[in-house]
Amino acid sequence: MTPSKEGKPAELAIGQLHARLSGVPVLHGVDLHAEPGEVLGVIGPNGAGKSTLLRCLYRALTPEAGTVLVDGKELLAMDPATSARHTAALPQESEPAGGLRVRRVVVLGRTAHLSAWQTPSAQDHWIAEEALRRVGALHLADRDIATLSGGERQRVLLARALAQQPRVLVLDEPLNHLDIRHQLEALRMIRGLGITTVLALHDLDLALRYCDRLCVLAAGAVVAAGMPRDVLQPALMAEVFGVRSRQVEIAPGEHALWCEPLDDPAASDPAASPDAEQEPAC
Repeated sequence: MTPSKEGKPAELAIGQLHARLSGVPVLHGVDLHAEPGEVLGVIGPNGAGKSTLLRCLYRALTPEAGTVLVDGKELLAMDPATSARHTAALPQESEPAGGLRVRRVVVLGRTAHLSAWQTPSAQDHWIAEEALRRVGALHLADRDIATLSGGERQRVLLARALAQQPRVLVLDEPLNHLDIRHQLEALRMIRGLGITTVLALHDLDLALRYCDRLCVLAAGAVVAAGMPRDVLQPALMAEVFGVRSRQVEIAPGEHALWCEPLDDPAASDPAASPDAEQEPAC
């Protein structure tokens, strides 16, 4: 895909972000930073505020206070079209209307680059086709979006986000509806995009293996941030997630995460076994 000026990865800086939902405080002074091209995973238990944070980044929710800077420019002060040229999102609740062919759905990602009443050019259609190719969904181009499986729709909507050629990509649980093979393929692809990416994940093992850095949210506040292996330590895992955990080396330089509930008396630590490195990750 030929990068546009807008498509160059950006530095993302979030400062003292506060947000409410239905009048209830959800985010409490969140500070985050992502380097250009970095994959930043946002993790935390249910209700921690992950989706609320991401909604602020793609402007589905206006924060109560704080800043969201893309290469030093305030995202929240931009007009919608300019904002859409900087950030693209794959929200959890994405559900495109039926009756549209996949090709048309992905071309809609080019809207932010078009003026009023301007129709997509051949270049726009080429960019959309390349986005479908990158997510392995080009063969679906002429299908009605309503006829696709949940996993197929997820890949098409990711292609639509890529067609925006954003500087920051925001993905809220992008692995929903994907089987394990396509989860791994999606994460490898995301890492290879070279786009600054913020994604919420529930699978901590995949977060450990595929994110450049992690941010841990609990009760709407950042409780830890840093390199995945440094963040996912037993003390934090016990306090935030209520599990006993250990990072198990599965290959030279590659680790997986073993977890069991703290209150499970039958749980056995794989480190206690002489075959610990052969244990599958949970």
